[in-house]
Amino acid sequence: MTDVRLFSLVFYLLFMHLNCKGADNNLVTHLQSKAIIFDKISDIDHVIGIAADKRLVLMGEASHGTHEYYVWRDSISRELISRHGFQFIAVEGDWASLYELNRYVKNMPGAAQNAGEVLKGLDRWPQWMWGNEEVMALAEWLRDYNDGRPESLKVGFYGMDVYDEWRSKDALLSILQHSAPDLYIQAREHLECFSLFERDSWLYARSVASGVSDCSERMAELVALIEEERSALDGLSDYEYVNLLQNAMVFKNAEKFYRKTTTRRDASSWNSRATHMHKTVGRLLDLYGEEAQGIVWAHNTHIGDARYTDMAGLNQVNIGQLSREQHGEENIFLIGFGTFRGTVQAGSSWGSRRQKMRIPRAISGSFEKMCYNTGLDQFLLHFDDDDRNHPEFTKAIGNRAIGVVYNPQNDFRQFVRTVVPYRYDAFMYFEETNALRPLH
Repeated sequence: MTDVRLFSLVFYLLFMHLNCKGADNNLVTHLQSKAIIFDKISDIDHVIGIAADKRLVLMGEASHGTHEYYVWRDSISRELISRHGFQFIAVEGDWASLYELNRYVKNMPGAAQNAGEVLKGLDRWPQWMWGNEEVMALAEWLRDYNDGRPESLKVGFYGMDVYDEWRSKDALLSILQHSAPDLYIQAREHLECFSLFERDSWLYARSVASGVSDCSERMAELVALIEEERSALDGLSDYEYVNLLQNAMVFKNAEKFYRKTTTRRDASSWNSRATHMHKTVGRLLDLYGEEAQGIVWAHNTHIGDARYTDMAGLNQVNIGQLSREQHGEENIFLIGFGTFRGTVQAGSSWGSRRQKMRIPRAISGSFEKMCYNTGLDQFLLHFDDDDRNHPEFTKAIGNRAIGVVYNPQNDFRQFVRTVVPYRYDAFMYFEETNALRPLH
């Protein structure tokens, strides 16, 4: 570590300590007074009732590999679906592969025999993120819930991310080949631009950076073709057409994401992915109708409003911010999740072997440490004007964010400076959490 980096680290830790020490007691007392202790889902029924009136309920996670986050998002989702009529769940996963899970939970023709068959077949890293026992349990519940219901009332499960673009390309061509042979020929001509890159998006992006290739116009033309020729696809139901269009949008926006990641050094690649996910949720709302209500699962960095974190200084947006801006804050409910310590499934580098890692105790001055200092094992906070006007609670403090790539020795770097009661509408805290239970 260079002297400059070491000095910066020491200064940051000292700043966090001095900035937060005097406020600790006041804020901890406030948290104790507002904490909703929960052990079962009925303990938070009042907050679920508030969320039930919203257009979208977005639920986060402080990591992609923690059992408690998945289980409690599952429990809340079941309540919103079974008691309040929410129609779909959109997750930070791949559209094409998770559409097979959607087919299963709706018992569509040709669907898998069980959820495990789909989830064990996921082959894009990190497989554990959706290929786990926790998601399998939710999928089987959704299947049972949907059985016997009219097709239009069956609850869907969808991926909203921009990855797994080559599987989306295959699905797009397969649908067109069977439903509109003329459009299939035209689509293949547009996609021929990628034929030299051997299904390697990074190879394509490097070619763009070197000035050799650029397929962006062909992708825009492909999406326009599918949108303009809806009448030629009248054999497809609205659900089938949205699947077709979404696969085209995944491939188009993946091209943009990889190209911008390689050619730009700003927030544009992050924002292109965030916008893709946000617009995917919008298409699902449109598909399910004017009064539709949906559930979103993604990392805290995606669902917590970016304007109230240090992401704003980087000009990064996310789904939480975009949803509030489009639909109005009164129609959106954002729930963050966090832990003080525990274990997590993660990789030491991208594509590496999955490991069960130990999460160290949260650093001094962080929100998780404040929660720990309450002496309560787990609780829910529902933020209101009292919280948003509290002199200590409206200061930016660290809020932990663990990705699929994680090094516990560098955990002190995993804290996003956050104005907590503005970033979220509610927060679920666990003193100690456990790793997910992968199927792979």
